[in-house]
Amino acid sequence: MAENVILRFDDVTFEYEDRKPVLDEVSFSVRKDAKITLMGQNGAGKSTIFKLIKGELNPTKGKVHITDNATIGTAAQMIDKKDFDLTVEEYFGKAFVAVPGNIKSQISKVMDAVNLTIPTDRKIGDLSGGQQARILLAYALIQNPDILLLDEPTNNLDKEGIDHLITFLVMYNKTVIVISHDADFLNCFTEGVVYLDVFTKKIETYVGDYYSVVEEIQKRIDREIKKNAQLEKEIQDNKDKVNFFSNKGGKMRRLASKLREEISELEENKVDVRREDKTIREFSIPTQGIVGDIVTIKSVKVIKNHEPVAKDVNIILRQKDRLLISGPNGIGKSTLLRSLTNNTSEGAVILKDTVVGYYSQDFTTLDYDQTVIESLSSILANGIDMQEMRAVAAGFLIKGDLMGVKVSNLSEGQKGLLSFARLVLMRPGLLVMDEPTNHINFRHIPIIAKAINDYEGALIVISHMPEFVKEIKFNQELDLGKL
Repeated sequence: MAENVILRFDDVTFEYEDRKPVLDEVSFSVRKDAKITLMGQNGAGKSTIFKLIKGELNPTKGKVHITDNATIGTAAQMIDKKDFDLTVEEYFGKAFVAVPGNIKSQISKVMDAVNLTIPTDRKIGDLSGGQQARILLAYALIQNPDILLLDEPTNNLDKEGIDHLITFLVMYNKTVIVISHDADFLNCFTEGVVYLDVFTKKIETYVGDYYSVVEEIQKRIDREIKKNAQLEKEIQDNKDKVNFFSNKGGKMRRLASKLREEISELEENKVDVRREDKTIREFSIPTQGIVGDIVTIKSVKVIKNHEPVAKDVNIILRQKDRLLISGPNGIGKSTLLRSLTNNTSEGAVILKDTVVGYYSQDFTTLDYDQTVIESLSSILANGIDMQEMRAVAAGFLIKGDLMGVKVSNLSEGQKGLLSFARLVLMRPGLLVMDEPTNHINFRHIPIIAKAINDYEGALIVISHMPEFVKEIKFNQELDLGKL
């Protein structure tokens, strides 16, 4: 059924300058209208695959075929900071070589598709994280692509937003390729998986829903481990016999030589068992130890019909208090945290001299022009030396090879881990976290949840991930949607 193939990789090898290959003679195809998950460990080359499909990168060897010049639209993970000052209409205009006369109606159509209603003269930077996530998808859709590439599309979306996206993708009658760590989301519409292995640099393809494929991969790993264990036993038995027979003369020595050949053959028959991502080390976030009313919130602004409305509340946070802020996308959750940490909120104050550790969903706390080591060094608390700083960073998989890299060149997942390393080094009295699981590999999340739950300072969290939230014992909740 080659005529139905819309995308094909033929023996594609790719390597960045001065680096080992990311992909090694990779071949796979995607048929028209398929819904495919791109799966693999951190650094396996998922984002590289997307860039090769879009033509932003060229293969070192091999060929990427796009059938009949099929068009490609991409919903990136995050909106570029340089676009924050654009209005919604100006931002969508960037999708065209020449802005069409009916752009307003086209914007209205794609905004309806992603279930978003906002004025088109709003600045992109003023939108909530969830609204920006929907804008990214709408930006891809307005190009009417034959192949839609989605990179972590559920980041920042509330449950309603995720459910709407699933419905849209199930009904969407074109090709979709998705990178996501959200297993439940993927299982709702995935028809197959393209799996990249970071160690072999090869690709495997599977047919079936996401959970079935994950189960199939695990069964294969179990078979590989069992086979290798059997071969190891045979190899050891033969080695014992070789040691015994090689000291004998004549025929026994020849038998020992034959056994050595069998050992070599058995070694060759061992398979490379798939090794999954390393997880970060368990960690703790030390607290400043400040006492008193660390945070006092008397009023908050809630967004109603695109306008802020002040609402009275009465919240006080001291040491070990944990506040969960909830509510739908666009209600004003992130705006509340930004105004609190920037000390611009009229109805909320932070106790003087409190060290505030702020995890921003869009990494605005990071200076993209700094190197990693500069970013870490810039926030060291008293008494922490460079050796301890490097040890903390290594626990978050940030090692020597990354220290000289600019923050702007890190992956989104690495920026997230860098942000956590900085929080550990800061020793904050108040921890403010806006969607701290975005971009983070799911294997790290239980470790992060435990560290946050064990933190003994005051804590404020926004998160749309229920399995993360349930691991933290909150004693207060502020639901902006109910005010």
